[in-house]
Amino acid sequence: MGSWSKILGFLHGGNESKRPKFLEIRSARWFILFTVSFAACTDIFMYGLIVPVTPTALERRVGLAENKVQTWTSVLLALYSAALLAFSPIIGYLADRSGSRRWPFLVGLVLLAAATALLCVGTNIGLWIAGRLFQGAAAAVVWTVGIALLVDTVGKEGLGQAIGYVSMSLSIGTLAGPLLGGVLYQHGGYYSVFGLAFGLIGVDILLRLVLIEKKHAARWLTPETRPLSPEQNGGEKTPTEAASESSVMGNSSLSDTSEKKSTKARSPLGQAMTLLSSPRLIVSLWGYFIVSLVLTSFDSVLPLFVQETFGWEQTGQGLIFIPMMVPHLTDPITGYIIDKYPRSPRYLATGAFIGAVPVAVLLRLVTDNTMHHKVILCVLLALLGLCLAVAMPPLVTEVFHAVKEKEDESPDSFGRGGAMALAFGVSNMGFAAGSLIGPFFAGFIRQDAGWGTMGWAMGLITGVSAIPVLLFIGGWIGKKPSPPTEQDQSIPE
Repeated sequence: MGSWSKILGFLHGGNESKRPKFLEIRSARWFILFTVSFAACTDIFMYGLIVPVTPTALERRVGLAENKVQTWTSVLLALYSAALLAFSPIIGYLADRSGSRRWPFLVGLVLLAAATALLCVGTNIGLWIAGRLFQGAAAAVVWTVGIALLVDTVGKEGLGQAIGYVSMSLSIGTLAGPLLGGVLYQHGGYYSVFGLAFGLIGVDILLRLVLIEKKHAARWLTPETRPLSPEQNGGEKTPTEAASESSVMGNSSLSDTSEKKSTKARSPLGQAMTLLSSPRLIVSLWGYFIVSLVLTSFDSVLPLFVQETFGWEQTGQGLIFIPMMVPHLTDPITGYIIDKYPRSPRYLATGAFIGAVPVAVLLRLVTDNTMHHKVILCVLLALLGLCLAVAMPPLVTEVFHAVKEKEDESPDSFGRGGAMALAFGVSNMGFAAGSLIGPFFAGFIRQDAGWGTMGWAMGLITGVSAIPVLLFIGGWIGKKPSPPTEQDQSIPE
């Protein structure tokens, strides 16, 4: 019992009276950024790791007929997106109310471990369905609680570059998952794939347990600036609190009205509606949707296209996604530009969506099984991947600024915990909706009208989306910027 108490005392950083060991490292900005990035990479890696295993496992382990494997493979992918769509706002709201990002973050890891275990032992379709649903719920935790934790840690000035690193880790996981899953499955068998999965989860558990949030570490790092609560102050109210109470008592009817409004806003639905009244958040959500739709469209059509056009088998069908993923390594650069030039997100995101139009339309040039056409396809996919890579960090940082704008307008609208995690949960619903619709959008168009028409439709929807992005990212384009405050003058424009 003594050893367990010591371990728990070491890991627990939020409510212990004794200063945790290695506090500076465990609460350091770089460590929290690495932990969130690793969590994002692990989450999407687990999703991709199972992809090359699924068709064979459904046939050999579950016992599905060959003609049902494709259908159930698509259904399982859709279930992941459906769980992400359903759980994102719920988890976001609960994370804001919990007062801690760390413990909801750990719950997400439990969900991911449960999902992996269910898929590992799954010998019937019910276990695979449950596993994919748990995976979607775990992803919802990473992309709501994880990003909110990052926002709490880095603040406004470094948010763009931090989001860039998370996006880069996401791309690494997206690329490495299917490749390593296929290689391990082919050479080491079914359980070798899950051996790697549980190994990564073990590292992720360690990182998330060791992490200490900045706000919890502050009482040891900056004890002199920590305000006293009424209980710690002998039950006496501060002058500000006394004045506030006096003002409220002096105007009871106004207090009753504002209390009713505050109560309504603090309900989950009221908070969500308050957030969705922001055009900036709506446009960011739409941007999430479009980026996800384009990415997942290729998941369903690109492997079949290269198989039919070039005769490529599974290895080639997996490697063709590399050109789309490599440009995401530049995400930290995009984030640095956003941090250095706060007005750049509008033009970066707009330029990315407009730039995707000719690239998507030119996909129609790829028609023959020649080296020339293979090179053209890889170049076009790389350019399209670059456009999506440039668009993503501005959209993520815009969620933060939209929430801060709403909180400044009505500070009491979201209660003590704020609504940052809820806002990212709502935005994740856009991404999840895109991943649900994208494969069907591209698949049906290509099947009925051909590869060229699919590219034209994709270019059309990204081009049209550039209009609201230009008008609303960073605030309404016609609104004059407010004069800089003393704090803003220290931030480079």
